[in-house]
Amino acid sequence: MREKIFAAAVILLALAAGGKAEAQMYAPPPPQGEMVPPPPPSAGRWAWRPGYWRWNGQSYVWVGGRYVHPPRPRAMWVPGHWVARPSGRWVWVPGHWG
Repeated sequence: MREKIFAAAVILLALAAGGKAEAQMYAPPPPQGEMVPPPPPSAGRWAWRPGYWRWNGQSYVWVGGRYVHPPRPRAMWVPGHWVARPSGRWVWVPGHWG
């Protein structure tokens, strides 16, 4: 019963964060090291959104990090992450602004 509650909570958190919950059988590879370039020279604030592994239906593919504009002052990007469910599957919890 605890396993089902935990799994449901993870999926609900993913959906509440505005993303799509994906369950996979295999753990994603470790994150790739990224060289974070300097922010663009244009005016305004920038936040680095790190890269992540995305499931494309057959395998994990790396999505590189990039700079994005925060939606409001002092907003911080909370990176998405994969969570292991007790069933052995992995669920993606999308990143969001905090």
